[in-house]
Amino acid sequence: MKLIFDCRYTRIGRHDGISRYTAGVVEALGRLHPVTMLISDKRQLDMLPDLPWIMGTDPTSVREPWVSRIVNRAHPDVVFSPMQTMGSFGRRYKLILTLHDLIYYNNPTPPRDLSWIIRLGWRLFHLAYWPQRLVLNRADAIVTGTEAAKAQILQKRLTRRPITVVSSAVEPAARIRTAKRDKTLVYMGSFMPYKNVETIALALHELPGYRLQLLSRISDADRERYSALAPEGAIEFLNGVTDEEYTTQLERATALVTASFEEGFGIPLIEALSMGTPVACTDIPVFREVAGDGAVYFDPRNPSDIARAIRTLEDDAIWKKCSAAAPVQAAKFTWERSAERLLELAKSLAL
Repeated sequence: MKLIFDCRYTRIGRHDGISRYTAGVVEALGRLHPVTMLISDKRQLDMLPDLPWIMGTDPTSVREPWVSRIVNRAHPDVVFSPMQTMGSFGRRYKLILTLHDLIYYNNPTPPRDLSWIIRLGWRLFHLAYWPQRLVLNRADAIVTGTEAAKAQILQKRLTRRPITVVSSAVEPAARIRTAKRDKTLVYMGSFMPYKNVETIALALHELPGYRLQLLSRISDADRERYSALAPEGAIEFLNGVTDEEYTTQLERATALVTASFEEGFGIPLIEALSMGTPVACTDIPVFREVAGDGAVYFDPRNPSDIARAIRTLEDDAIWKKCSAAAPVQAAKFTWERSAERLLELAKSLAL
């Protein structure tokens, strides 16, 4: 079976969620079976494993619907894309597409780094479910990241194709933290509206002595807005950190906190859990699936309930119980296990 993996959503210089998912799965898959990567920029190779590759068009190009003409020349049996938007006109191979989540139906604001025309198309696409059905039903099979997302796809009847869960993961932590901690809360992620960082800022009024560290790069406008919502000096803006700095912050924090209304998976949760740092997060099915007993849960619309959940971790017994459960939970999500599931799916289509 000749297998091609669409790696054209790999970022240059630093991974985002889709890019990290791509690199993690394709590397593990390459250890199990020969795989050829489809890229759109040679600089992407710096972020990818040393595997054979072919060059394709930019996935945001107007030529994307006909990318299969390029892919056909490699004579693949199966092609996997970590997105649902890969072009397929004239394809002569089995196609697996990915729908990670349904976040943007309830939260239609697209990522800010996209061009205005892509942002407009993004909004229009998510006004109704029928465009998604057309996109997904072009494929032979669908992949998603969690059982919670699979349940949502089935509930909305978005596809007639079989759905397989191929989860995200992180590399095992280099070290497990000690129980020593201070009143630091860590947030890692974007500041898009559905992330709901505002309510965490408000909760700090009921968490005297706690300090919230926002690790991601942040605009001046967001910095001012969050500062106005929280007690003076209660938020520290790190505006981007290295991997080592990130690990250092997690090693001494009481918890990683996230109040997202919806999420596709939650890589920062696994990053924290893998080293024994508990998570305080929204009580939604995807976080229950990902964080399990390594977290305490809250209502994301209620600042008081966020504060309540965090204060429970002041109890040494509760904190240590969550911390001990955290690496066990994180170990359920590995790139090897995800690659095995994807390979099994691909082989079933190639028969």
